[in-house]
Amino acid sequence: MATEDLTGAGGTDSASARLVKLFEAHRLTPTQRRIAHCLVRRADDAPFLSSVEVAELAGVSQPSVTRFAVALGFDGYPALRRHLREVAPTAAGRGAPAGDAYNEYQEAVQAEIENLRHLAALLADPAPVARAGALIAASRPLPVLGLRAAAAQARGFGYFAAKVHPDVRVLDEGGSMLSDRVDAAVRAGASALLCFALPRHPREVVEALEYARAVGLTVVTVADSAFAPVAAHSDVLLPAAVGTGLAFDTACAPMLLGRVLLEAMCDGLPEAQARLEEFDAKAAARGLFVE
Repeated sequence: MATEDLTGAGGTDSASARLVKLFEAHRLTPTQRRIAHCLVRRADDAPFLSSVEVAELAGVSQPSVTRFAVALGFDGYPALRRHLREVAPTAAGRGAPAGDAYNEYQEAVQAEIENLRHLAALLADPAPVARAGALIAASRPLPVLGLRAAAAQARGFGYFAAKVHPDVRVLDEGGSMLSDRVDAAVRAGASALLCFALPRHPREVVEALEYARAVGLTVVTVADSAFAPVAAHSDVLLPAAVGTGLAFDTACAPMLLGRVLLEAMCDGLPEAQARLEEFDAKAAARGLFVE
């Protein structure tokens, strides 16, 4: 089953989408995927960045950037940059760096704002999210996988999804029982699995997705990049970048994409509104919330 990627859907003409198409046509190493992800996130700046700047932004060596360009079929990075200026031109040219205007905390917030803007642009074509919502709405039960850094995303999605979906099973612990829990979901009738995958990507998650597809589940994945290691094991990949400006990554865009996916799932559940109204009535009767 071919993977569907939100970044390539709908023929969007954005610079980032054109870069994704260029990079997806090649088999990249994990280091090269980091470089590709960096260039996609900085699509407007990419045609103007030096190899040293790209290496610093991606957290790799300068020779790695050169090898990346060669892997794409260019003689070196200068040739790749010339190509980027042709295929991903920007209307305004290179923007002024924000480093002089913001402190490090503000820069982290500004980076997240840019991630959200990029997500908004990707959602201009709602078809991939709508398809993903229909797939997870139809799965009874619905296993939701997220380990380590992504566990909070899986639990947050599971908390809200359980209010409208009749059987949500959050898989937020790895180990030898993980495959058993996937098997149990399949025996109970599951048809799809939703995964949240964030850096650093645990090997267990990649193996779990490979196993889930082997036992017949359709895998929907919210990941930090179209080049994440989980991409090859996902049927529908919905990318949302994480912020890397602080000591620990920030995941505002993946969290928001999860809420968008919840909305799309509700559209596929005719009983969703009735379930929400029933919950609100019971919560009011129990005095569950302090208003």
